[in-house]
Amino acid sequence: MEEIVSRNYIAVEKPDVIINVVDASALERNLYFTIQLLELGAPLVLDLNQVDFAAKKGLKIDVEKLSKILGVPVVPTVAITGKGVDELLKKVIALVEGEAETRPVEIVYGKEIEERIRKLEKTVLKRVPQLCKVYPPRWIAVKLLERDVDVLGKVKNYAKGAEVADLAEKLAGELEKIHGEPSTVVIASERYAFASRIAKEVTTVEAPPRIDLEQKLDEVTTHKIFGYPILAAITGLIFVLIFIFGNALSTLLDEAFSVFISYAEDWLSSFLSPQAVELVCNGFLVGIVAGITIALPYIIPFHILLALLEDSGYLPRAAFLMDNLMHKIGLHGKAFIPLILGYGCNVPACIGCRIMETERERFLAGFVVVLIPCAATSVIILGLVGRYVGLHVALALYIFDLLLVFALGKIMFKALPGEAVGLIMEMPPYKKPSLRNVLLKTWGRTRDFVYIAFPIIIAGSVVIESLRVFGVLDMMVTVMSPLITGWLGLPAVTGIPLIFGILRKELTLILLSSLIPLESLTPVQMIVFSLVTMIYIPCIATIAACIREFGWRRAFMITFIDIGLAFLLGGIAYHLLSLFM
Repeated sequence: MEEIVSRNYIAVEKPDVIINVVDASALERNLYFTIQLLELGAPLVLDLNQVDFAAKKGLKIDVEKLSKILGVPVVPTVAITGKGVDELLKKVIALVEGEAETRPVEIVYGKEIEERIRKLEKTVLKRVPQLCKVYPPRWIAVKLLERDVDVLGKVKNYAKGAEVADLAEKLAGELEKIHGEPSTVVIASERYAFASRIAKEVTTVEAPPRIDLEQKLDEVTTHKIFGYPILAAITGLIFVLIFIFGNALSTLLDEAFSVFISYAEDWLSSFLSPQAVELVCNGFLVGIVAGITIALPYIIPFHILLALLEDSGYLPRAAFLMDNLMHKIGLHGKAFIPLILGYGCNVPACIGCRIMETERERFLAGFVVVLIPCAATSVIILGLVGRYVGLHVALALYIFDLLLVFALGKIMFKALPGEAVGLIMEMPPYKKPSLRNVLLKTWGRTRDFVYIAFPIIIAGSVVIESLRVFGVLDMMVTVMSPLITGWLGLPAVTGIPLIFGILRKELTLILLSSLIPLESLTPVQMIVFSLVTMIYIPCIATIAACIREFGWRRAFMITFIDIGLAFLLGGIAYHLLSLFM
C-alpha cells in the first residue's frame, strides 16, 4: 500500500527532487529501490549515507563513478554527525533551480524481457495515451509484465485498456515459459543483477573484513540460547530503571509542590471565596502538579531508554529472536517492533503495523498492540502498584498482560482467515547511540504529553472539581456504583477518572489522586484499578489511529472487546485476590 501511495505521489505530483538515502555499507541491496525510482523517472539526488561505517568494513565507493553510471548526483554523508549534509542540500537546491540536471540511466533488461517491454510499450502509447501523460510508458509496460494489480486497474479504466491488458498477460506468460519462474521474479532478478553489477563496479575492498566486537556482540545477542536471557534482562532492567528513577523523582517533586499548593491556598483564601479557592487549588493547580509529579517522572526515562534501544540497533535483533514466539499468534518477528513501540505509545505502534506484509497481519498486530500498556499506562502501574504495593506486583501485571496478548492473539489468529508468513528483514549495524538523536526522539515523544495532555489534564481536573463543588459528581458516582463498587470492588468515585481516561490514560491516575488520597486504596483495589486501566478502552488518539489504519468497524470492534475484557478480568481479579490478600 505504501509503495503504491508513494509512486502515485511521485508520478502525479511531480516533486522537484527526491532524496534517495542509500546505505553505503549495503550498496547492492539498496540500489534495487534506486533502480525502481529511476524507472519511474523520478528526479533523484542519491544520498550515500553511512560511508563511515562502510569504511570500517573496508569498503571504498567511487562516488563520481556511481554518479556517472546512474546519471544522478551522488553525495556521501554521515547523517548522524551531519557530515556531507550541507553538500547534499546544495545539490538539491541546484537541481531545483535548474543549475544542475540529471540524465538517469535507462535500465536495460535481458533480450527476452526487452523485446516484450518494447512491444508492450508501443501498444501502451497507442491505446492508453492519456495514462502515458501521468506515468512513463516504459514503466507502465514493465509493471504490466510484473502483473501489478494497481497499474492493471488503471489501464483497464480506459476504453482500449482491455487490449493492452490481454497483450500484457500473453507476454508475461511467454516470459514465464522461457524462464520457468513467475514474471515478477524474472524482472526482479534482472534488477538485482543490474544493482549487483553497479555495486561491484564502484566498490573497492581496501581491507579484508575481520571479526570485530560488533560481530561478536551480534552473535551473542541473536544466539538461540543466550539471546533470550539477554532480551529478558534488558527488558527487566528497563522497567527497574524506570521505576527507581520515576519513583525517586515523583516523591521529590510531590514534596516540593505540596508545600507550594499549601502556600497558594493560604494566599488565595485572603481574597477569594472558599469555592473559588477549591476550584483553583484542587482543580487548576492540582492538575498541573499531578501532571508534573505523577506522569513525567515515568514517561521521560521510558522514552530515553526506548530511544537508546532504537539508536543502538538492538530492536531488530529482538524482533529476530521473537520470530518463533510471534508465529504462535500468526505473526512474525517484525510485529515485535510495534509491540515494543506500544510500551511508549499505542498511536505510533498502530501506525507501525504498516510494516506487516498483509492486511490480515496488520489487523492482527493492531489488535494485540492496543493491549500493550503504553508509557501513560505505565504511569498508573508503576506510580500506583509499584509505588504502594511493590515492584514485583507491578512486573507481574506486565507479565499477565503479555500472556493475555498472546492468548488473544492466538484466538484471533484462528478466527481470521489466512496463513502466517515468514520473516525477511535487514539487520542494521550496531551503533553507539547519538546523544543528540536520543534527546530529539525523547523530546518528540514527550512533547505530545506537554502540549496535548497537559491542557487536557488541567481542564479535566477543573471539570471534576467543578462537578464535586456543585454536587453533580455524587449523582454520577451513584449511577456507576453497581459496576464499579459491586463488581470491581473499587470506590464508586473511581468511575469518574475511568471515563476521563479515554482522553489520556495517565488522566485516570492523576484525576483519581485529585479525588481521593491514593494511600486510602487497599492493595487489591490498586491492582484491580491498574488492571482495568491497562486493558480497557484505548485513548482517543489510539482509537483515531485504529480507525485510520483498519476502518471504523474493526476499530470499534477492538474498542468494545477491550472494554468487555477489562471489566470481566477486573471483577474476576477482585474476587480472587480478595481471598488471598
